[in-house]
Amino acid sequence: MTESGASARERIVAGAADMISRRGLNATSIRETAKHARAPLGSTYHYFPEGKQQLVTEAVRYTGEWTTRSLRKELQAGPVAGLLAFLALWRKIVVDSDFRAGCPVLAVSIEEPAAGQTSAALAAAADVFAAWEGLLADSLREHGVEPERAAQLATLIVAAVEGTVAMCRAKRSTEPLDRTAEQLRTLIRAAVEG
Repeated sequence: MTESGASARERIVAGAADMISRRGLNATSIRETAKHARAPLGSTYHYFPEGKQQLVTEAVRYTGEWTTRSLRKELQAGPVAGLLAFLALWRKIVVDSDFRAGCPVLAVSIEEPAAGQTSAALAAAADVFAAWEGLLADSLREHGVEPERAAQLATLIVAAVEGTVAMCRAKRSTEPLDRTAEQLRTLIRAAVEG
């Protein structure tokens, strides 16, 4: 793939992730995604010959990889720093979008695929959540938390952050993020010090 081809393809994938984060899975069409990404409709079908499910699956993976890179980097400073960076990332997304965007991974997870479509995107979403949980659990274990407790706390963190992002959108406020951050920080510190 040429450099311009790679960037056009990446723009389409990023555009799909953005559209899904704002409109949800079923309200995001290939035509609207191409328009949003400023790409010719034919290019979208060229890069994604399997159609919407292929594009959505790649958009979920793109979001997962982007977030994973950030989380991995921030967790080097420890689980509390990683948590705060994870929350800051989602705060920026909801605030910068005027509370119109959330997490495309969650959006794909809560909507049933259209009739006749495969669940590749749902499987990708499960993989992304597992990756985030794994990074958090690894960091907690590295800081002395017993493995099962680390896994449970990591799941709680991902679930709480995802739910908090949805609440922020509904309430048009970052207050749910602030409250969740304080409680999760307390839980992590207690686990690490315990």
